[in-house]
Amino acid sequence: MTHVQAVVVYLAVAALVVLGIQLAIGRLRPRHRTAAKAATYECGVSGAPGVGPRFPIRFYVVAMLFVILDVEAIAFYPWGVRLPALGGRGVLDMAVFGLVIAVGYAYVWKKGGLDWR
Repeated sequence: MTHVQAVVVYLAVAALVVLGIQLAIGRLRPRHRTAAKAATYECGVSGAPGVGPRFPIRFYVVAMLFVILDVEAIAFYPWGVRLPALGGRGVLDMAVFGLVIAVGYAYVWKKGGLDWR
């Protein structure tokens, strides 16, 4: 089996699993709606009148940027493990990767995406 065939089989199995789960959810879900089930309930307080203060949107933007940074940092581990086998080409590839990341973060910083004002 070639690599392309393996990927096609993997994607087909993944699609079948997703389809099977969706069908099972549709068949097994409860269908009886009551007023108690439809009422809002959050953290032990039924029907809380106010939702409290809102977080500024900047909080979420900075949080997403740090999550993206963590995912990018994960890419450096296998590179560091395989560095002797990759040689100069591997160093150059990761330098380009790091440069793209740095340019992206510089753009966000310049636009004020990291300011807490």
